Amino acid sequence: MTYDALIPVIRRLALEAGDKIMEIYNSDDFEVKMKSDNSPVTAADEAADVIISDGLRAAFPDVMLVTEEQAATHTTTGDTFLIVDPLDGTKEFVHRRGDFTVNIALVEGGVPTRGVVYAPARGRMFFTQSDGQSVEETGAFDKSSVGDLTPIKVANSDNGALLVVASKSHRDQATDEYINKYTVKDMKSAGSSLKFCLIATGEADIYPRVGRTMEWDTAAGHAVLSGAGGAVVRFDDHSPLRYGKDGYANPFFIAYAPAVELKPA
Repeated sequence: MTYDALIPVIRRLALEAGDKIMEIYNSDDFEVKMKSDNSPVTAADEAADVIISDGLRAAFPDVMLVTEEQAATHTTTGDTFLIVDPLDGTKEFVHRRGDFTVNIALVEGGVPTRGVVYAPARGRMFFTQSDGQSVEETGAFDKSSVGDLTPIKVANSDNGALLVVASKSHRDQATDEYINKYTVKDMKSAGSSLKFCLIATGEADIYPRVGRTMEWDTAAGHAVLSGAGGAVVRFDDHSPLRYGKDGYANPFFIAYAPAVELKPA
């Protein structure tokens, strides 16, 4: 598998999954079930998972695949694997708030190196090109041809006036206490992996996450942010956030533009 072969496939599958998600999102009603960890799942999660996993297995049969909806069947990941959250931000979807995404990423040696984040209700598409540079695509999102691309880059952050982005559905006191260590100009809330993308485009400077996430929640956004010059580190010691961990659970983390002077936990 080459990057040149990978990128068109994951972009197309993200768009196909997005179409199915929006079909269900715009329907009069949809069932919401609860998984064993008390997180919601809908027909949109399940349908998007089938589209993406079938497409990836057909295109790259020799590459390990990890998806949220099939996580119970996964054991070890190996050094290189594809990781998918077919509908990140299910709570945003259920409440019809629009901030949900399709996430597909490639992890190599514990690092997300390529990825796509598509927010179908917002009409925003971010992905890494084969050379590793992250871009935002605008236009009609034709599945067979790429539209207009704009290279994206993190802001040259002003530590006296930072723009902070935080979770819309998982904001808590611990997060606020950490944010209060910084000089903040403005704060915005966003759902799903869009928070990584807002830093990647320079629309925000820092996203601290003091709460539970899984690798499929973050890998694609992490890849997009890295390709725009940003970084993601552990909250406790500021070492790089790694992937392929047992159980796929992440520690607390901070995503940021490198000009931000990180405060200790």
